Amino acid sequence: MLNIFVRCCAVLATLAYALHALALPGASTELVTRQDTNKYVTAHFMVGIVEHYTLDDWKEDMELAKEIGIDAFALNCASIDKYTDPQLALAYEAAEAVNFKVFISFDFAYWSNGDSPRITSIMQKYANHPGQFQYNGAALVSTFVGDSFNWTPVKSAVQHPLFAVPMIQDPAWSGTANTGIDGAFSWYAWPTDGGNSIIPGPMTTVWDDRYLKSLGNKAYMAPVSPWFSTHFNTKNWVFICEEQITIRWQQMLEMQPELIEIISWNDYGESHYIGPYSSAHSDDGSAQWTKDFPHDAWRIISKPYIAAYKAGSHQPVVDYEQLVYWYRPTPKEVTCTQDPLGKPSGYQMLSDSIFVTTLLTEPATLTVWSGNREAVSVEVGAGIVTSRVPMGVGVQYFEVSRNGYTFIWGEGGMDVVDHCDYYNYNVYVGSL
Repeated sequence: MLNIFVRCCAVLATLAYALHALALPGASTELVTRQDTNKYVTAHFMVGIVEHYTLDDWKEDMELAKEIGIDAFALNCASIDKYTDPQLALAYEAAEAVNFKVFISFDFAYWSNGDSPRITSIMQKYANHPGQFQYNGAALVSTFVGDSFNWTPVKSAVQHPLFAVPMIQDPAWSGTANTGIDGAFSWYAWPTDGGNSIIPGPMTTVWDDRYLKSLGNKAYMAPVSPWFSTHFNTKNWVFICEEQITIRWQQMLEMQPELIEIISWNDYGESHYIGPYSSAHSDDGSAQWTKDFPHDAWRIISKPYIAAYKAGSHQPVVDYEQLVYWYRPTPKEVTCTQDPLGKPSGYQMLSDSIFVTTLLTEPATLTVWSGNREAVSVEVGAGIVTSRVPMGVGVQYFEVSRNGYTFIWGEGGMDVVDHCDYYNYNVYVGSL
């Protein structure tokens, strides 16, 4: 008995020393052992467009995110914005107040490898904050690009353990990097052969598979995104992701990665926001294609998938029957009369379709009247099913019926038109 007691004491002493060492500067640079078996969903949040956000603005967004099971915002921030520090402070204060979490995603379009001292200072300030998202016993930190940044000296200097999961552009490199990373985040959330190349959909897991193979026992933060369309003079393209939201979420249920990051909560410039369109954000010109184009209903679809992912299930559960639809404002070949930029790259691969996701407890019949086209009826099964019907110019009208009884019906929130001043390949998303 005495020997057993001595051995137990020795084990406990060793464990206590190890835990103490994790809190000391220089004690740990990599946390690759997966101890946290919970599943987490985060969402990319653009701090750079919320210069005028108040504490209440942050709280409202966080409460909406919590409603669908999002655990944390990844705070994409730039080194050059004078409001980065005050807005980070508000975000952390709000997260603590509403029992939400945040973590910093340093945007290396603006940060550089020479910014290590400032990054260290920021992480020292927030790593142990009550609003900081902790993973595997450490403060999660991420990036946009910044592949070559060395996290080892930052980890050595910060007195709270860090778990670095930066965006890595080359999956092969993610497995051999000696920069103190504990995992990798992929930005390949849309059909592509790499970079910003555009290929026909649907989305596959080819990039996820490459990361998972290279990372070994390091963490993988998988991207989920419902759309991508942008129309700036410096970037003007659309990825082909028309039924993406349900396809991609189903892939997550099959893959069950440790972490998921939704791209995005509020990146209006790239049209993949699922949060509300905020009048408090500073407009970079994207209002031309995002104002009056809500995406809130995509959260309706996301919620049961998030719950299924966290439960380790391969199928979402539908508790409340409803319908979500989305479509572009014009057919793809319409010519816009005042647009100097021209159509976005990739538009030819799009289909002129109306997309409808039904969330049903039993099979039913979906009928869509799309503008000047004949009504189209589709038999849809129980669960979450996405259908498409040909787009017609005019009013969009939807019905769902079962056994001769129509229980969901109504018009779409925007008519499809055959004229425009400026090209817009974003979508109007609504629900019934």
